[in-house]
Amino acid sequence: MLLVDLPLALALVGLALYTVLAGADFGAGFWQLAAGRGPHAARVRDAGHESMGPVWEANHVWLIYVLTVVWTAYPRAFGSIASTLAFPLFAAAIGIIMRGASYALRSGTASRREQRTVETAFAISSVLTPLALGAAVGGIASRRVPVGNATGDLVTSWLNPTSALVGALAVAACAYLAAVYLAADSRRRAEPGLESWFRARALVAGVAAGGLAIGGLAVLRSDAHPLYHELVAGSGLAALVVSAAAGVGALAATWWRRFEVARYAAALAVAAIIAGWALAQYPLFLPGMSVRQAAAPHDVLVAVTVAVVAGGLLLFPSLALLFGLLLRGRFEQTAPAASLPVRGLLSAARAGLLGRAAAASGIAGLGLTGVADAGWAHGVGVALLFAFVALGVLAVRPWALADEDAAQPS
Repeated sequence: MLLVDLPLALALVGLALYTVLAGADFGAGFWQLAAGRGPHAARVRDAGHESMGPVWEANHVWLIYVLTVVWTAYPRAFGSIASTLAFPLFAAAIGIIMRGASYALRSGTASRREQRTVETAFAISSVLTPLALGAAVGGIASRRVPVGNATGDLVTSWLNPTSALVGALAVAACAYLAAVYLAADSRRRAEPGLESWFRARALVAGVAAGGLAIGGLAVLRSDAHPLYHELVAGSGLAALVVSAAAGVGALAATWWRRFEVARYAAALAVAAIIAGWALAQYPLFLPGMSVRQAAAPHDVLVAVTVAVVAGGLLLFPSLALLFGLLLRGRFEQTAPAASLPVRGLLSAARAGLLGRAAAASGIAGLGLTGVADAGWAHGVGVALLFAFVALGVLAVRPWALADEDAAQPS
C-alpha cells in the first residue's frame, strides 16, 4: 500500500511547492495589472520583474514534475483528467507560454507603448493561469472527472461552483504570496515606499483569501458534499485547522512587518489546504477508481520513486543555491559578479562522512524498495531514500557555496 501511495504523495508535495513558488510569480503579474499608471506603477512592475525574473523558469520545474509523476505512476487517471479537463489545462498552458514570452520580449521593447503591451499580456496571463489551474483542481475535487477518455462533460467539469471557488482562491493566494515576497524584497532594497505599498496589498489579499476559504465551505457543502464532510468532520479536518491557524499567523506577521515569517506561514497554509484535499478524497483518485486501482505496475512505481529521489539530490541543492543567491541580492549587482570558485565547489562537495552516509542510505534504500516484497521493507527503504537526499544535500552544502560567492569582491 505504501508503494502504491508514495508517487501520489510525492506529486502532492510538488503541487504544494508549485503553488507556493510559482504562485508568487503569478501574483507579481496580478499586482502589475493592478498597479495603474505613472512612475510609481512603473516601479511596481520593475520590482516584480527584478524579483521573479531570475527564478520563474525554476518555479515551473514543479509543474513538469507533477505532470510527469502522475502520468507515469497513474496513467489511466492522468488520461481521464487530461481529456475531460482539456480546456482549462490548455488555457493554463497558453498563459504559461505567454508569460515566458513576455519575460523574453520585455527587455527588447523599443518604445513605452510596446512595453505596456508586453506587460499587459504578462499580467493577464498571470491571472489566467492560476484561475484555469484552480478550475481544473475544482473539477477533480467535486468528482466531475469520471474514468475514461473525455468521459466527463467538457464544459461543466470546470465551469461549476467548486471550480470557480478554487480558481478565485488560487488567484487570491497568489496575490498574497507575491505581495509578501515583494514587500520583503523592497525592504532589502531599502525602498520603504514600495514596502508599504506591497504590505497594504498583502493584508487586503490575505483577508480576501481567508474570506474565500471560509465562505467556500458553504459552496462545498452544496456542490461537493462528500469533500465538505471529510474536511469538516473527517480525515481532512486536522489539515483544515492547520491551514486556518497558519493563515491567521501569516496575516499577523504581515501586519507586524515580519515578512519572512509571513512567507513561511503562508506557504504552510497553502500546503495544508492541499494536504486536506488529498486526505478528504483518499482513497479515491477519481469517482469509481481508487489510488490502488489507478496505480501502474510495481516495477514502474519503483522506477518512479527511485528517479524522483535521485533527481532530488541534484535539484534541491541547485534550487537552494539559486534562491540563496536571489535572497542575498546577488542578481542585483551592477558590476560583473565573480565566478564561483572551483576550489570552493570541490571543497563543499568533497567526500566525507555525510557523503558516505548518503551513498550507503541510497544503496540500502534502492535494495529494500526494489527487491524486497514486504511492506515494512518498503517503508524502511523509502525512509532511507529520503535520508539519501537529505544527507546528500548536507554533504554538498549549497548554502556554503552561496556564502562564498557573496564574499568574493565584485
